[in-house]
Amino acid sequence: MEVQGKIVEIFDTVQVSDNFRKREFVIEYADNTQYPEFLKFECIQDKCTLLDEFSVGQEVTVSLNLKGRKWTDPQGNVKYFNSLQAWRIQPAGNNTASQPSPSASSASSAPSNQIFSAEDDSEEDLPF
Repeated sequence: MEVQGKIVEIFDTVQVSDNFRKREFVIEYADNTQYPEFLKFECIQDKCTLLDEFSVGQEVTVSLNLKGRKWTDPQGNVKYFNSLQAWRIQPAGNNTASQPSPSASSASSAPSNQIFSAEDDSEEDLPF
């Protein structure tokens, strides 16, 4: 999955346990500019450093995994948690550099359309 938006906040890396760390950030996602959404992502472990090259206000494309967990508390109540785990962050517009554009790939595979001019009256070129 990918989401594009503007970074509005970047948090410091938090060492959750001896062998687990995470870093969170928020982007403003404006699919509908009248009602923007503020999405909080997390980077875990070695992905925490992905945010080092970005700053607040920058437009980015975030590649993510949607994660969900079920947890039962000591009283037996079941709770569910969702997280947006970022695994790649790129400046907006950079995500197509390694992939050919759809129009370029379809143009090269599509048969060429021949244009017949009025000057070309030879019977061999007639389509019927």
